[in-house]
Amino acid sequence: MSDRERAIQLLEAVPDYKIEYVIAYLQGMIVGERIPNDETLEAFREVDEMKKDGKGQHFSGSTSEFLNTLLED
Repeated sequence: MSDRERAIQLLEAVPDYKIEYVIAYLQGMIVGERIPNDETLEAFREVDEMKKDGKGQHFSGSTSEFLNTLLED
């Protein structure tokens, strides 16, 4: 039995009053799938390097203070 066939078999066993939850979950699985662009992937690599090397800036404070710091620049 394939995974798809097993999923269909399980779906058929879901009570009608719970089917809305299954639909919402499935929609979440296929809608809004985002593939990071090259710029985002490069930013991820940059952060990984900073974590590995212990370099980069570290901010300690509240979120509000951090946002104010960003707005000042």
